[in-house]
Amino acid sequence: MTDLGCNVTCCCHNEEQRCCLNSIEVKGDTACKCDDTCCGSFYEDKSGAKNATESPNVNLSIICQATNCIYNHSEKCNAEHVDISGIRATTSDETVCATFRSKE
Repeated sequence: MTDLGCNVTCCCHNEEQRCCLNSIEVKGDTACKCDDTCCGSFYEDKSGAKNATESPNVNLSIICQATNCIYNHSEKCNAEHVDISGIRATTSDETVCATFRSKE
């Protein structure tokens, strides 16, 4: 399990800069830098109500398609801490995995 910090405050799964899901998916199968990645679990909170039924998870599972990342092992993230960024994001493509580090 990975400690995840998230500043994508307009995502309905974000509560106190933590994700309320049990797992997320990072996309970017051809990523060479963090800007080539995104949070595939992002869902814009258009209502302003947030996810009131769930609590933030301190540790969660991260499925990762960014196979060129040093933390990717069999499409799972093994980093101790991951930061998802996109403070003004309104779509998944406007988010990034700021922890991504290329194997090259």
